[in-house]
Amino acid sequence: MRKLKERWNINSNLRLIIIFVVFAITGSTAAKFAAPITDAFGITKEMGWIVYWPFRILIIFPVYQVLLVFFGWLFGEFEFFWEFEKKMLKFLKLGFLFND
Repeated sequence: MRKLKERWNINSNLRLIIIFVVFAITGSTAAKFAAPITDAFGITKEMGWIVYWPFRILIIFPVYQVLLVFFGWLFGEFEFFWEFEKKMLKFLKLGFLFND
């Protein structure tokens, strides 16, 4: 935990717990949102995993990004998650989305 706190520049255990809670809530919520979205597009498991899972992951990814910043803001950690989001998107070569 100490290394993670140093890496993320976090001083308190409470803040670290809040960040973990935000990650957990975001992941669960994004996964829940993916089901009705895949249903709306008519993508079902019966179509085979080669269609279903890549589509579902492509749906979850942008939903997760938006929810991460939203829940971060809701829990008072907007700046942490905004910077985290920018780093992640730059790593994925999507940094052109930001005007830093």
